[in-house]
Parts: sequence; structure tokens; C-alpha cells
Amino acid sequence: MTTPATGAAFLDCDWLLADPGAEPARRDVRVGLAEGRVASIEARPGAGSGRRRLALPALANAHDHARTFRSATLGAFNQPLESWLPFLAVVPGMDPYLCAATSFARSVRNGVAHLMVHYTRVQGGMPYVDEARAVARAARDVGVRIGFAVAMRDRNGIAYCDDATVLSAVRPGIRDAVAKRLAVQPVAPAQQLALVDEVAAMVQDDGWGDHVAVQYGPTAVQWCSTPLLEAIARASADTGRPVHMHLLETRYQRQWADRVHPDGIVKFLDSIGLLSPRLTLAHCAWARPDELALIAERGATIAVNTSSNLGLKSGIAPLPGMLAQGCRVAMGLDGMAFDEDDDALREARLAYALHRGWGFDTTMTPGQLWGFASRNGPRSVSGAAALSNGRIAPGAPADIVLLDWDALDDDALFADTDPLALLLARGNGTHIVDVIVGGRTVVEAGRVTGIDEAALRAELLARTRAALAADAAHGGWRTTVAALAQDLAPFYRDGRMGGCCG
Repeated sequence: MTTPATGAAFLDCDWLLADPGAEPARRDVRVGLAEGRVASIEARPGAGSGRRRLALPALANAHDHARTFRSATLGAFNQPLESWLPFLAVVPGMDPYLCAATSFARSVRNGVAHLMVHYTRVQGGMPYVDEARAVARAARDVGVRIGFAVAMRDRNGIAYCDDATVLSAVRPGIRDAVAKRLAVQPVAPAQQLALVDEVAAMVQDDGWGDHVAVQYGPTAVQWCSTPLLEAIARASADTGRPVHMHLLETRYQRQWADRVHPDGIVKFLDSIGLLSPRLTLAHCAWARPDELALIAERGATIAVNTSSNLGLKSGIAPLPGMLAQGCRVAMGLDGMAFDEDDDALREARLAYALHRGWGFDTTMTPGQLWGFASRNGPRSVSGAAALSNGRIAPGAPADIVLLDWDALDDDALFADTDPLALLLARGNGTHIVDVIVGGRTVVEAGRVTGIDEAALRAELLARTRAALAADAAHGGWRTTVAALAQDLAPFYRDGRMGGCCG
């Protein structure tokens, strides 16, 4: 990239995928940038020099939580969601800036410009608004746009029914510790809504609004009472603020939904006014065709999390069915990319491999894949105003990823090989060289420019290891979590949850 003294800039690309799957690749292109947007796309004058580059629109992660430590590190590998969740508390609360900055850096290095943060893991140690401010500052420093959904819940802290029932099903020796750490402490809907307003006011007053969009974040229907969900629906309609929540992630959630909402859980969301274009539903792995049809009719977005569903043994989402019903679908990584590395390119390719169709049938086209991986996610992150993202075109935001074409095309035999085919066959985060978000180079030569990622990561690890050593000296929560995971298995597998109230 060349940046003249005028402040304008341009990118010389050997290949440009301006709208993958919808437009053919263009060769030898110069992309002009000005004031954070694409100013022009022209033929490159003269031959290129140095290593060849492929340019494509930046990616979007429509469902995530800004977690720093990965599942296998926590000892939670191979756990289903229901017993995996308590492992998230194994790591003690840390400096929220360190946690968010290191997590965001992994995402942006892998080509993500828009990142959803459903903030379900509060680090603590400071007022919530101050913690949200630290997360916003981390997003600014790293250079990624985020949606910040304030997590909201008021029931069922341990499983999908009242805490007393679950505690009676676990071994007596861990009940007090589990209750102390995981039992829900209900907070009135008005108080939860007020906190969202406080965070939104802080974002506006501090000037974070250009890269942080505050949202309501009900965790899921099984964890939120009807009065809370109704209050969120009314507030979203009044303010226009988006809503982000989980739905039908696992078969146990499907069973709960069918028992508690026999007329249909999606119909229930619609009846209270929550099902709207402002809503993003994460997962929907166990949604049925009639439910998908209603979601599509109401204009809500579904964030599909392919690797997370595989890693947590939740299933494979009916993505072709979603597309066939006309649903807007977007890609989520959920902190659980296949190699636990936030590689969004590999995530997109995995989703395509699973859902493109068998034999000569086509159930997902490359164009639909790119809508999933790039075009639809910004709406979930930043709201409806972000609809123009996901393309490299004059006037569009300058959110661009540059890949090392020499590394990607390292065994070339033919001059007419389709760059999109090669990208979908083998592209991954290691091929990404530079990332530009809003005209700002946030990754250069594979390194995040706004922070010292290695230093922050080293500091976070040192602090966390020290805190874990102190926790282990007092018995340790990790041992309790492992026992709880064992006890929860028969609770779900044998249908003992069936006696719980909704």
C-alpha cells in the first residue's frame, strides 16, 4: 500500500475479489482509498513488483464473546455445551483491557473487521460501565468494530431449570461451591435495562460510537424470564437498539423448548415482539423448517457457528434449509474456531464444505457463502446501517484483507486459475498479510499495529498463572467443575431435567 503526502492511499493488487461469488476476479487493479472509504477501482498502471497480493472484502464474526483462553487450555475439550459452560469460570477475573485486546487481536489478524461481543464473561473488579469502557478502548486500539451486547439473565444459573433442582442432583460435597459460583442472582428487568442505557451513554459520551454499537444481550430463553424478554422487546422497539441472543443451540435446549413452549419457542418470541430485523439469533442448530420460515419472514438474522457446534457436540445447523427459507445468515466463530485460533477464513471454508451440497446438488453457492462470511455479519454487529459492507466498491467502507498470493498459489501451472476457487480450497489466516478497517491499516505484515500483542499476551498469562496458583492453594475451582460436569451428564442424558419447571 502506498500513502502519498496528500493523505490519500491506494492498494496495488494482482487479483481483486471485490464481491466474491457475485463478480469475477479482476487482475492487476489499483484500489484508491480516501476518508476511510473506497474511492476508486482502476487498472493498475504498469507491472507489479514484489510478492503478489490478493485483495478481498474483510470478514465479519457475527457471534462471539471476546474470550481470551481457549477451551482445551481450560480442560474443557470434548465437553458438550451443558457441562462446558462451568469451565469458563476456571480462569479468575483479569484486567478487562488485557483480555479484550488479546482476543480482538487474534480476530483482526485473521481478517475480521466486524466482531460481535456478547459479553457473558464479566471480569469484575470494577464497575460494569468501566469494564465496558476498557473493552471499547481495546477495540479502538486494535482497530476492530464491535457490537457490545450486555448479557442479561434472571433464572436457571446452572442448567435449564431452577437451581435448587439441579443442586439436588449433584454430589453433596460440591453443592455449596456450585451454588456460590453459579446460582443465579435475579436482577429486576428495569435494572438490567438501565445498565444497557448506562453503557450506551458512556459509549456516546466517550466518543466510542464509531466502532462500538451497544445491544441488548439476553442470554437465551431458558435463562431469561418472560417478563425480562418482554421488557427487552419493548425497549428495543422504543430505542431501535439491536438484540443478540442464543437459540436452540443443543438438543437439550430443543427438548426444554418443546416442553415449556409447546406452541413453539419461535412463535413465543414473535408473540412478545422480539422477532424483528433488530434481532440476531445465535446457532439455531435445532430449529425446524416452520421456525426458520417465521424467522425469515420477520427479517431476523441467524448467526451460524459451525466449529463451535462441532466442538461442543451440539450438531450441524440446517444452513441449507435456512437459505432455502430465505433467512439472512451470518458467520459466527463463538470463540471456538476449528483449531481454536479464530481463523475466520478456515471457518468459512469449513461451513462451505459442510453445506455446499452432495454430488451434483448445490445447496450453498460461493455467493451465498460470502454473504454468510462477510456481507450479513456487519448488520448483526453494527446495526442496519452497516448493510453496505462486504464488498469492495466505490463509496463502500475500506474494509479490505490482503493475502499473499505467492504463498496461496505456490504450485501454479495455469494462468487462468480462478482465485476464488483457490481461496476456498486452501485459504487460511496464515496467508493474510495486511488488514485495513475503515481505511486504517490495523494489521501490517501479519502484526497488529495498534498494540503490542505479544507483550499484552505475556502479561495476561503471567497474571493468570499467578492467580490460578493462589486459587489452587485454597482447593481450586477446577476440581469442582470437573465433578459438576460428571454429575450433569446423567441429569441431561437420562431426562432428569424433564421434571424441572420452566
